[in-house]
Amino acid sequence: MSEPKAPIPAPGDTYKGWLFKWTNYIKGYQRRWFVLSNGLLSYYRTQAEMGHTCRGTINLATANIAVEDSCNFVISNGGTQTYHLKASSEVERQRWITALELAKAKAFRMQAESDDSGDESSPPAAGQGGGSRNSEVQSTLRTLGSKVEDLSTCNDLIAKHGSALQRSLSELEGVRLEGQTSEKIRQVTERATLFRITSNAMINACRDFLSLAQAHSKRWQKALQAEREQRVRLEETLEQLAKQHNHLERAFRGATVLPPSQSNPAIDNKGSAPVKGDASDEDDENEFFDACEDVQEFITVPADPKYHRSGSNVSGISSEMGMDDGTTSLDEQSVASNPESPQSQEVVPMRKRRARIPDKPNYSLNLWSIMKNCIGKELSKIPMPVNFNEPLSMLQRLSEDLEYYELLDRAAKCNNSLEQMCYVAAFTVSSYSTTVHRTGKPFNPLLGETFELDRAQECGYRSLCEQVSHHPPAAAHHAISERGWTLRQEIALASKFRGKYLSIMPMGSIHCIFEKSDNHYSWKKVTTTVHNIIVGKLWIDQSGEIDVVNHRTGDRCHLKFAPYSYFSRDVARKVTGVVTDKDGKAHFVLSGTWDEKMEYSRVMQSSRGGENGAEGRQKTVYQTLKAKELWKKTPLPDGAENMYYFSTLALTLNEPEEGVAPTDSRRRPDQRLMEQGRWEEANAEKQRLEEKQRTVRREREREANCSASPSEEAKEPADGAEEVEIASEPSETTYKTETLHGSHPPAYPMEGPYGAPVKSGHQDNYKAMWFERRVDPATGEPTHIYTGGYWEAKEQGSWDSCPDIF
Repeated sequence: MSEPKAPIPAPGDTYKGWLFKWTNYIKGYQRRWFVLSNGLLSYYRTQAEMGHTCRGTINLATANIAVEDSCNFVISNGGTQTYHLKASSEVERQRWITALELAKAKAFRMQAESDDSGDESSPPAAGQGGGSRNSEVQSTLRTLGSKVEDLSTCNDLIAKHGSALQRSLSELEGVRLEGQTSEKIRQVTERATLFRITSNAMINACRDFLSLAQAHSKRWQKALQAEREQRVRLEETLEQLAKQHNHLERAFRGATVLPPSQSNPAIDNKGSAPVKGDASDEDDENEFFDACEDVQEFITVPADPKYHRSGSNVSGISSEMGMDDGTTSLDEQSVASNPESPQSQEVVPMRKRRARIPDKPNYSLNLWSIMKNCIGKELSKIPMPVNFNEPLSMLQRLSEDLEYYELLDRAAKCNNSLEQMCYVAAFTVSSYSTTVHRTGKPFNPLLGETFELDRAQECGYRSLCEQVSHHPPAAAHHAISERGWTLRQEIALASKFRGKYLSIMPMGSIHCIFEKSDNHYSWKKVTTTVHNIIVGKLWIDQSGEIDVVNHRTGDRCHLKFAPYSYFSRDVARKVTGVVTDKDGKAHFVLSGTWDEKMEYSRVMQSSRGGENGAEGRQKTVYQTLKAKELWKKTPLPDGAENMYYFSTLALTLNEPEEGVAPTDSRRRPDQRLMEQGRWEEANAEKQRLEEKQRTVRREREREANCSASPSEEAKEPADGAEEVEIASEPSETTYKTETLHGSHPPAYPMEGPYGAPVKSGHQDNYKAMWFERRVDPATGEPTHIYTGGYWEAKEQGSWDSCPDIF
């Protein structure tokens, strides 16, 4: 493809164009966009980067330009920066050399003019120029100050002697020609002489001041002009940095969109047209960085054209994978996640859900006003105000995992376990999509608090969460759908504060069971990292690996969440995965981002080869069909930035409902007050609830102690009995008042500052209301499993057994 020829450069013009720049011995010369302006030569990876990301700049005023051959030339500023460049032709090279020489001459002339051409003294030695100029300016200012003081003194004297002269003249007019005449004339003469001397001194001081000011005016004018030009350059630099910062912030907050060709990078390398809006061009994959990157474990390339023939080939592949006759394959059905799916249109919602909540108040918070009252206190006793919260509890945040329940509905219809695995993996990733902007901290549930999400009429599922333990803090979740799937999980967490960021490691497994196929899937969650805890704007990243396992068939999906890196070439928040059968054979490749969408590609053939991966191992090359969309995030509602960035589902979670249990999170008073914008009342109510929970906990411990016989106390302690001793100060050891747990922990996970460790309290043998602790038969892990009875109690309106926690 022919490119437009660059215009012949003119003095003072900005010159732009493509050149090939030497990067390293592996990549060689790479095509870059160069811009010559104001004596500076800058380059970018693409023209689109000019607004936000400059890859390098060299000042031509001190640079050397050397021609190597017909197309190559070198620009160096003395060793710190050297650009080896190559033009497409000798004519193009000459145009660039001409433009560079003109720009260099102009830059040198501007630099020379900024020096003091009127100063006869020799220029200061290198390394002493700044100090000499500063000393000279100070000396000049002192001299001018002295002259101004002389002028002020002369002014006072002129005023004084002028007044005396005026009085003498007045007296002379009133004197008669007698013996006093000669005396008065003599006094007037003396006054006039003093006035003349003072006036002459004033005139001389003014002359000296004027001469000195004229001598330095030229230098000051040039210095002022140089400062103005420097300010303009700084303003341009700041504007460029602001654009770059804005671009990076948008990337952090979800503005980056995964290019449709991301799952097929080999096509990009071979010259396909770049996607509009993408910051990289066709040589994006060739950029070289010195920093170590997290190398991708596999490579995908287009499958042989013979695999793209539809019909008999696809059905044959499907039968090889064990698909029953008549089953619709992933390639043949619409897999985009759409809330307006046929399933959701079958039943008209029985009630209209709210679409807004009161806007978040703009209350300022002085962190020091909180911390200064915490000096000398137990960390677990430091209460954090609701200013850091959002008006939802952690149980409600846990229920948000069901935001994209349609993926499980579609998975339930699959007869093939490998295709079903793709939907389950996409559902796993989708649960993180609500966290990208949600830096507010949810309310920590009270022990025994519950939350129901009854969407049987609209969506076909019912969900129940309960806070089943406080030490360690844990919540159990059970959801069942009339469309053939059950989801259950118990989530606790560990957290580590690392100075600038907070790492939150969820512990516990999530299980999904499909009734029709009896497939039982389980997986764990990745690490959530909250950045800029102390200073800066909070932002959240997800990183780690997930293994989704089908315990019935042995199928497995390995998902990798790439941590954000400034030096990475990949799109932010990238997720990749491979679906394999029990023998390790790959059938699908997944790719996308956890905040936008996921795509899948059917693997037609795999082989070892390609570039070497980590530790010298060869990457696996997968030949895949064209990528298709598996899941896509639903846009946030209008005005979400004023409503804590809640999704459409999150806006309805705290909506008051009749008939829910008295322990339901919707009935929590401090949370309701915060949603209404009454934050001071919410803070007072929050402290009341926490103190009430402490009192109930101490009473339960006291009863557990009294029930233990002396003979039992003398025996060897049983499991957990070593924690039964009552601390000397129970009020300081009974609670870690704010510890988060759940699917996607937000910014401030602990009531004690930033995950500070606290003493584990007394085990009081508390038993959950609707869940029972058992050993999971699939994983062998102890977990809380729903025992039933909640929905029956709701139908009967019988909540007598529920504790009074609010």
